[in-house]
Amino acid sequence: MRASLVAFACVSGCLAAPAPVKRASDLCFVIGNTALPAETLDAAEAIANVITCSKTATTIAGVPDVTSGDVSFSQINFANSKDSTLQFALDEFATSSPLANNDLATFQDQLNTYLATEAGIRSVAGSLAIKVPKFFLEFQVSRIQTAQGNPPTDPGQTVDHLLTKVLTNAAGQSQDLLDQVTALSKVLA
Repeated sequence: MRASLVAFACVSGCLAAPAPVKRASDLCFVIGNTALPAETLDAAEAIANVITCSKTATTIAGVPDVTSGDVSFSQINFANSKDSTLQFALDEFATSSPLANNDLATFQDQLNTYLATEAGIRSVAGSLAIKVPKFFLEFQVSRIQTAQGNPPTDPGQTVDHLLTKVLTNAAGQSQDLLDQVTALSKVLA
């Protein structure tokens, strides 16, 4: 009897191998060997299942052009603009009024491409100029979620927290642009 219990336990548990752990190197957009900060790695792993990588086209620092939904990073690449990173973000990722009527899925797809590309850039220790438009997109997503009655519960994703992230990373850019972002933080309906 005891042997059959051990055999039964092994059949139900001994054959099950632990699930493979996804490493940054398994992500198609992480092309380098530089360790990613935990927050960047977590974000990259969270979007891995919705991102596809081009096998032929690259964008910043050799990172493959990434797509989420119908949005490819190359379509909204701040590096192709002559404007400052914040001016680009304000123009490219503008919302309409009423805020709740904006297409959250499109803004999320845009953000996903920025998160993936940032991870790729960080993996090769590239320039982090992407942080301004990325944080601005996170800010816009948070604003839309809040307006739609579903504000983020993660303190790091609240409108106020992301406002600080945008303003901190865009320090040195035009005060008028910084003021525009601050004004947007008060429009949540």
